[in-house]
Amino acid sequence: MKLLKQIQFAIIGFLLVNVASAQGKPTSTKESVTGKINGATITINYGSPSVNGRAIWGALVPFNQVWRAGANDATTFETDKEITVEGTKLPAGKYSFFVLPSEKESVIIFNKEAKQWGAYKYKQTEDQLRVTVKQKASKKTTEKLVYTVEKNAVVLSWENWDFVVNIK
Repeated sequence: MKLLKQIQFAIIGFLLVNVASAQGKPTSTKESVTGKINGATITINYGSPSVNGRAIWGALVPFNQVWRAGANDATTFETDKEITVEGTKLPAGKYSFFVLPSEKESVIIFNKEAKQWGAYKYKQTEDQLRVTVKQKASKKTTEKLVYTVEKNAVVLSWENWDFVVNIK
């Protein structure tokens, strides 16, 4: 009887260790970038997935479907001052940032509902601004999704595409 209990405890312990170690670290890390464009401070918070040998555009990220522009939580875009995005004004505030990719050009979306998980509850009626940009082929492959804040633009780079969003 005593041996049976010891075996049961050993099995339970083994299962608990396996379940706990299976959780591991998320493969898409949380990242943040902050920069200034014409006096406005811009902060982008996003999950940074890796390519990991996968086809991204038109496959993992389907064409003509709203994408969270990162991993896990929807990407957020925050500006402390009004800015002009691709010629259209965007008020100061915090927005979720989505991309509606297609083969030749993509729609960049700033949505008023900043706290969202992915794009599952995305509502177009909450869009503050939509602009269209033409993605560019990258000069090099970008393994992990990354945002950069440049002098007059924000750039999303992943796999073999760069999305340049002009800001003034």
